[in-house]
Amino acid sequence: MTIIILNGWSAGRKRGPSLVCAMSRGGRGAGQVIAQNEPQLVRKLILTGPGPAGGEGIKNVSRLSHLDTLRALFTLQDPKQFLFFTRTAGGRRAGKQFLARLKERAHDRDKAISLPSYFAQLKAVHGWGLAQPQDLSVIRQPVLVANGESDRMVPTKNSFELARRLPNADIVVYPDAGHGGIFQFHEQFVADALAFLER
Repeated sequence: MTIIILNGWSAGRKRGPSLVCAMSRGGRGAGQVIAQNEPQLVRKLILTGPGPAGGEGIKNVSRLSHLDTLRALFTLQDPKQFLFFTRTAGGRRAGKQFLARLKERAHDRDKAISLPSYFAQLKAVHGWGLAQPQDLSVIRQPVLVANGESDRMVPTKNSFELARRLPNADIVVYPDAGHGGIFQFHEQFVADALAFLER
């Protein structure tokens, strides 16, 4: 889960509406909830790998994550290779390139996720998958929804459904990409996000 809040509220000081960019669990839950419950805090919203509450297949993320983690252990690979990328030649290549990029950063690297955090995150995702659908028509801010065309974790049809239910949404779907579509098409995603922000 990732949420990035830019040029708005920070350290309890009001600066004006923010840009909220939320990935995966952040996009499914927190980003949408902030925009629904505190709309004055959000100027624009970018949701990547998202789905609406109660979206089809979202409740299965825990099982899929456990199975792909086991598959990674048995094949001596990083679980991200299975969770975020397609199993096509292009998807496998993109996964390896992404994992190599992660290792480029020598200082201030993120800590590995702890097991309690991992299980808490999966529990939250499962709860989102079981939740009742919400009225997304109240989110009037411009929203960019982005995903890969073959997301197994949050099936891509959920991104289309989310964009359909948001009154001011654009959607970008990257070919031969999974849940990590923005990692695979990072340069295109940056261009798409900047174009969205400039409108």
